[in-house]
Amino acid sequence: MYKRALVPLDGSIVAEGIIPFVLEIAGPLDMEVVLLRVLLPIPPSVIEGTRHMEVENVEKRRREAEQYLAPIAAELRAKGVRVTTMVRRGEPAEEILAGARAAGADLIAMTTHGSSGLGRLLFGSVAEAVLRRSDIPVFLMRQTETQVAARAAWEAVR
Repeated sequence: MYKRALVPLDGSIVAEGIIPFVLEIAGPLDMEVVLLRVLLPIPPSVIEGTRHMEVENVEKRRREAEQYLAPIAAELRAKGVRVTTMVRRGEPAEEILAGARAAGADLIAMTTHGSSGLGRLLFGSVAEAVLRRSDIPVFLMRQTETQVAARAAWEAVR
């Protein structure tokens, strides 16, 4: 069965909605989890009326991404799941696929934000691009912020 799952997280509560599912399957399947954060490059910007140019601080953003992943990894480890983290930089769908290859993942588990209509037409869907181009199985879970909030409230009561 599956031995290593790549879980891409974009920093949103919607993306993190996959974590309860991962917890449910990782233990029984003795699955290792690789948490991935992809950083989209920020182009340099010039402040109008000056000769000042702002350039992305790549190393600072990498540290912030690692700091974001650390408590999620710690939570999974506390529940008996083997976890590693990975930060990549580039176009999200490409880097998710490259990260899966680099990690030796045999499953990609992620949420889809459920965009539709004009938004999806204009911006596309990272999840859809991963699904179409992946050579390993992709598990997609549609999540909305309302669904995630409802589940969090239920978990708090439970």
